[in-house]
This record gives sequence, C-alpha cells and structure tokens, in this order.
Amino acid sequence: MKVFSLALLTLLLAALWTGSQGVSFRSPYGTCCYKEMFVQKKIPAFLIRTYQKTPSHCSRKAVIVELLKGKKFCVDPEERWFQQYRQQQESTSTST
Repeated sequence: MKVFSLALLTLLLAALWTGSQGVSFRSPYGTCCYKEMFVQKKIPAFLIRTYQKTPSHCSRKAVIVELLKGKKFCVDPEERWFQQYRQQQESTSTST
C-alpha cells in the first residue's frame, strides 16, 4: 500500500510540474485539448506569437496559443479576452 501511495504521489507531482511548464504538443494539427489542459488566466497579447484552432474531430473546441518563447497553451475560444485579442489581430491585418 505504501508503494502504491508513493507511486501515485510521484505521478501527481509530475503532472502538476508539467502542467506548470506549459502543454507539450508534438504537432498542433493533430492535437486536441482536454479539460485539464486549459489555462484559466488571460495571456497578455504581447506574449502571443501565433494561435490556431484545434481540429474539428476534437471533443472540445479550443485554440492552441503559442507564446514568443515557444510554449503552447490551450485556450477556450469563447474566453472574452481571447475574442478581443482575435478581433484586434483581424482589424490590424485588414488595415495594413
């Protein structure tokens, strides 16, 4: 029982640590975002390099946001801050 508890604790700590490091994606085109992968905090616009929607076959709608340093995070596309960011990007690209 002690070994099982220790293994479970180690797995939990590893999951928490990797979660704080960002989400690792091999290929954003074939990757879905799951409930525990979403960031809840607003990401400042100046840190965002790119974003793209997850594939339509995924069970949850999401956007994968890549930061300037290369880390990638799952974001709910319905988040108000993200919608404002996207609108700002679209208006900037159409005005130039």
